[in-house]
Amino acid sequence: MMDYKPTRSELLAVKKKIVFAEKGHDLLKKKRDGLIMSFFEVLEDAKTARTDLQNFLIIAEEKLGIAVAVEGTFAIRSAAHARKDSPQVKIGRKNLMGVVVPIVSASNVIKRLDQRGYGVIGTSNRIDEAAKAYEELLEAIIKVAEKETIMKKLLDEIEGTRRRVNALEYKILPELNTIENIITMRLEELERENIFRLKRFKKLSAEHAEA
Repeated sequence: MMDYKPTRSELLAVKKKIVFAEKGHDLLKKKRDGLIMSFFEVLEDAKTARTDLQNFLIIAEEKLGIAVAVEGTFAIRSAAHARKDSPQVKIGRKNLMGVVVPIVSASNVIKRLDQRGYGVIGTSNRIDEAAKAYEELLEAIIKVAEKETIMKKLLDEIEGTRRRVNALEYKILPELNTIENIITMRLEELERENIFRLKRFKKLSAEHAEA
């Protein structure tokens, strides 16, 4: 410690690092808080979407059960195999608090009667109702998948941001503050030593002049 002779420029450099780290800490805390708010907003949407999904599933199973009872299994399978066009799912992206999250859009899910492939003659509205119920169920599944994927990405980003905030708050900033204190104390010691040597030099000079 006695051989350590820091400079004012070293102290200034450490102070600048502290200011930079404090600003980064504040920004990351704001980002973390914003991400948490966004997460809970998506969570509410996801809960609603999940409830809708469960309701659509119940309805679809009921409609299918009625269709099977009325038309028979063979007629249902024939109608299912008559499908012409499959639903088209497109995945886009958007930026949410600095996190790239998916935006899922689906087309050709809900179809008109003439788009389902099976003939109108020879089938009843029971099959139509079952088909529509499962189309609505598929839309609900896509929506739930989108919301839950967004939630996972937000959770990952929240966790990563939390770790960076903690690193700055509990490791980097304390270490920088400790270094600042050590440099400050050593500079004060050196200043006192210089003052003592100067006074001693003046005293010796005065004694020599008198002699």
